[in-house]
Amino acid sequence: MSAITAVGDTGVLLGRSLRHITRSLDTVITTAIMPVAMMLLFVFVFGGAIDTGGVPYVDFLLPGILLISIATGTSYTAVRLLTDLQTGIFERFQSMPIARSSVLWAHVLTSLVANLVSLMVVIGVAFALGFRTGAGVGAWLGVIGLLLLFTLALTWVAVVAGLAATTVDGASAYSYPLIFLPFISSAFVPTASMPAPVRWFAENQPVTSIVDTIRALFAGTPVGSAIWVALAWAVGITVVAYVAAQLVYRRRFR
Repeated sequence: MSAITAVGDTGVLLGRSLRHITRSLDTVITTAIMPVAMMLLFVFVFGGAIDTGGVPYVDFLLPGILLISIATGTSYTAVRLLTDLQTGIFERFQSMPIARSSVLWAHVLTSLVANLVSLMVVIGVAFALGFRTGAGVGAWLGVIGLLLLFTLALTWVAVVAGLAATTVDGASAYSYPLIFLPFISSAFVPTASMPAPVRWFAENQPVTSIVDTIRALFAGTPVGSAIWVALAWAVGITVVAYVAAQLVYRRRFR
């Protein structure tokens, strides 16, 4: 089957998934509610007690909140995938002359679109809370590109969870560690304030490099080596999760 046919099949199935999203906009809204509520809590309750070196706390906090929004949003991908499996849609697709890869890619692209909308909502609320940035067009494109790449990585992880799960709770549970991970990073407090073992973990896990890169892009300061570490983590997770998803998919539909 040609690449052009696969792209066309993916486009058709993407339209189907997006129509489902528009019929249940509450999922997109719900995805943004928890990160926004968390941002309000930290800015107005904890922000005054955290030393960020003179940086307004909402500016310091936003990159981590954006990653939590992505982790929350991708959990719905796993649930939507499992729902299709349970309703027999996948078996029906298998009997049709369509590219096998298009079924998964439609869910992945739907996740990118839905999460982009949620991220825009979160950033809009951050501006209302006082977030300000001097980032130019290039820096904004860098932020958006990194967020989309991180979304792609976590979405393929969600695909693995959706294919392997047997219940809705099981499909969505994979996101819990991902939502917790930013709390042990530079997302909410500077890592210098952490005990040595916790600090080592925080500085050597993927969230910190991504948060530090986005924070620097928003602030207009040099990103240094953090951007390369962030890209390496995001690309590495994407490749591993993509391969795992293909293996699980083929094993389930031989």
